[in-house]
Amino acid sequence: MMTDFGKESIELHKKHGGKLAIVSKVPLNDVNDLSRAYSPGVAEPCLAIAENPELAKTLTIKKNSVAVVSDGSAVLGLGNIGPLASLPVMEGKAILFKEFANIDAWPICLDTQDASTIISTIKRIAPSFGGINLEDIAAPKCFEVEESLQELGIPVFHDDQHGTAIVLLAALMNACKITGKKIEDLKIVVNGAGAAGIAITKLLRCVDMQHSSFIPVKDIIVCDSKGIINWDRRASLNKIKRDLLWYTNRENLTGTVQDALVGADVFVGVSVANLLTVDDVKKMNKDPFLFPMANPDPEILPEDCFKGGASIVGTGRSDFPNQVNNVLAFPGIFRGALDAGAKRISPAMKIAAANALANSIENPTTDKILPDALDKSVALKVAEAVKNAYQPELPLEY
Repeated sequence: MMTDFGKESIELHKKHGGKLAIVSKVPLNDVNDLSRAYSPGVAEPCLAIAENPELAKTLTIKKNSVAVVSDGSAVLGLGNIGPLASLPVMEGKAILFKEFANIDAWPICLDTQDASTIISTIKRIAPSFGGINLEDIAAPKCFEVEESLQELGIPVFHDDQHGTAIVLLAALMNACKITGKKIEDLKIVVNGAGAAGIAITKLLRCVDMQHSSFIPVKDIIVCDSKGIINWDRRASLNKIKRDLLWYTNRENLTGTVQDALVGADVFVGVSVANLLTVDDVKKMNKDPFLFPMANPDPEILPEDCFKGGASIVGTGRSDFPNQVNNVLAFPGIFRGALDAGAKRISPAMKIAAANALANSIENPTTDKILPDALDKSVALKVAEAVKNAYQPELPLEY
């Protein structure tokens, strides 16, 4: 009999009244404890911070805190369910930060879905936090929100974009190690031009990434619900999709995702369930990699991928091998960024995270190209790589 995780989750949340609690780091056993933690002693750190704001990073929770911010407009596979209904997810994200990277995270669900209001609100709450994790904000709004906050002075990272992209890149790196293929020679089809699809494409092409040892993929075709994104469609595309035209689909192919797959080496799906068939996989190059990551049901089941000739398959699900799970990336990325005192998370830090994640598997196999999602050693390895990759003297585009 299959476990009803939905029912069990309701019971868990009901029993505990949510998943988070605040625990004091200091004792309050007598008047001396009270005088140090609060009045009159607390005036001294306040005055110190007023004189030197940088001291907030050592004297307050800003040293080790992240706000998990959402407007509830694109929650998991549930869509626009709003901020209140998104709260259980944001709580869950917060406990993942704590469990995997010992970061204190708070769920902040905003009762607005207006980009400018989200931006201004985050700017106003930023003094309390060491970093901002944007979560489940719909595209294309999410791009504007993240970009507008990059000068905030603390790392701002939209996990639905970059977490997915980093883990996918690590999976590709190890798939190439196993098969002897070169990542720069792959022809990749990305289906889905939302937050994750755009970020995956930009990372694989190293857009605005002049300083990196990573050799970018040369040929990527991006598809949306209307098919291949190409120059003939430019008048009907939003700005984010139009920008793709400058670094994807170099032959200006037209047609459907099935047309794009002809002669492709890799399929990356961040779109909808049951999109492809065995025959579609057979159109690809020999021994292709497939990453159908739609949740809860992928674009094509792993067994059908293998029937079509796939050599390596990964999905977003925990009940199949090679789960592409963001928890492998974001805790370590923020841990490293906080430890480095980083003001932003650069492309170089993302590449470093992907390399560290890939290298955490000493001998990858076709069924083990990524660590288990519950492997808590991964975050520390990613954190160290991210910390070492941070270069505060470089401008934003690096």
